[in-house]
Amino acid sequence: MSEDYSKIDDALNTTSETVDVTPIKKEKVKPDHLTKDEVEKDYEYTRANLYSLIEKGQETLNGIMELAEETQSPRAYEVAGQLLKSVADTTDKFLKLQKDLKDIKEEQKGPTNVTNNAMFVGSTAELQKMLKEMNKKK
Repeated sequence: MSEDYSKIDDALNTTSETVDVTPIKKEKVKPDHLTKDEVEKDYEYTRANLYSLIEKGQETLNGIMELAEETQSPRAYEVAGQLLKSVADTTDKFLKLQKDLKDIKEEQKGPTNVTNNAMFVGSTAELQKMLKEMNKKK
């Protein structure tokens, strides 16, 4: 797709060249799986950050509530309400983090329940005979 830039080139006293650019696609590399230590380390780091955010949010909420009561400012109450919602959302993230860790641990363990179903092949007479013998042994 070639466009005529001659008027611009004349006005600026330059020459222009058209260059075709082909984009390079970069693939994101995802690790196949995280090791148990990496999962634990990430969990502890995230947990500590969320816990800190919740505590700081509660301290700030206490301060803004005192300010709102003293000034009776509608804006202060609005900010307090937004902060309250933010702390509640962070608490929900904290609980979700624990659920996610539990799911990851269960996923790493794999299936734990193995069910073996035994099936009797024969006539009803043979089944009754086998059951009678089993009852006699008890």
